Amino acid sequence: MYLVLIIITIIICILLGLIVLIQNPKGGGLSSNFSSSSQLMGVQKTGDFLEKGTWVLAISVMVLSLAINVAVKGGASAGSSNPALKEQIEKASKPTAPASAPLSLPSTPAPAKPETKPAK
Repeated sequence: MYLVLIIITIIICILLGLIVLIQNPKGGGLSSNFSSSSQLMGVQKTGDFLEKGTWVLAISVMVLSLAINVAVKGGASAGSSNPALKEQIEKASKPTAPASAPLSLPSTPAPAKPETKPAK
């Protein structure tokens, strides 16, 4: 299930990128000054279709992202019921100290020698 959702999401992302690249920018830049006579009613309807397609694909990417998150969380909880895995995690989480090494307290420091000032 997880792999299918990932593949569908990748396909939708590619389509979303293509639709965004096809669209004309709203400002038009320099091309708006020279090609205003060629933009008739057909171009406006194409823009509406591409805009709606962009919204649909963007929302479906968000929904699929949430679905993938739910699928991964569900898979992780089912996989952790393995008793051998739990035992290995418990062993790894316990700190171990060498049993043969005796515990010793640090020795007390020697008293400091008084400083002598050189004579002038």
